[in-house]
Amino acid sequence: MTGRSLEQILQARKSVRAYLPKPVAKAQVAALLALARSAPSGANLQPGYFHALSGGALDALKKELAQAVQQSRPHVAEYSYFPNPMPAYLKSRQRAAGYALYNAAGINRRDVAARKAQFARNYAFFDAPVGIVVTIERAMGKGCYMDLGMALMAFLAAAEARGLGASGIGALANYGDLVHAHLGLPDDQLVVCGMALGYPDTDAAVNRFRTSREPLDTFASFAGFSDAE
Repeated sequence: MTGRSLEQILQARKSVRAYLPKPVAKAQVAALLALARSAPSGANLQPGYFHALSGGALDALKKELAQAVQQSRPHVAEYSYFPNPMPAYLKSRQRAAGYALYNAAGINRRDVAARKAQFARNYAFFDAPVGIVVTIERAMGKGCYMDLGMALMAFLAAAEARGLGASGIGALANYGDLVHAHLGLPDDQLVVCGMALGYPDTDAAVNRFRTSREPLDTFASFAGFSDAE
């Protein structure tokens, strides 16, 4: 546990895509998930479930996902993650983030095979020692996805505070039906995303780049404040 402030933790947090071969204890994962559940939720519904895998259990899921990628198995989207069509201003952000990642990984933006291989790393949970499958009840409304997102952010911040690294894996939902069947999940749950968790490899180039954030005046407005500019 570090002595950093919350502000420092939030500023330091980033998506980690390379991990050290060092296990994370079940007690550590359980503590992080308990902190995640402390996030607020409308009517205290506390939506969502977290299925934590490590060792052979994680390897088995990764093997099945790798086969799906190799066989070009069609994606099955049970919910809409991105807007369709993607507006130009959002597409530019998406491309900038992708190019930054490929550049850090030493991949030419025209090297389609290498880019696909990098994307496939999502389905290997970036070789993290812990993979978490996040699900939600199918009957939940859109607001409950927002509440689940707050729990995910609490998890990511808590992991950073404890010297761990993590990354959300939205791509896991592309094979949500496969993951659902593999884990034998209840029929009323759908796969929202995955998360990778472990100790960051600080020497890895993919962990040294940062994506940019929009300036305050592009996403916030203020009215009625008495203090001067």
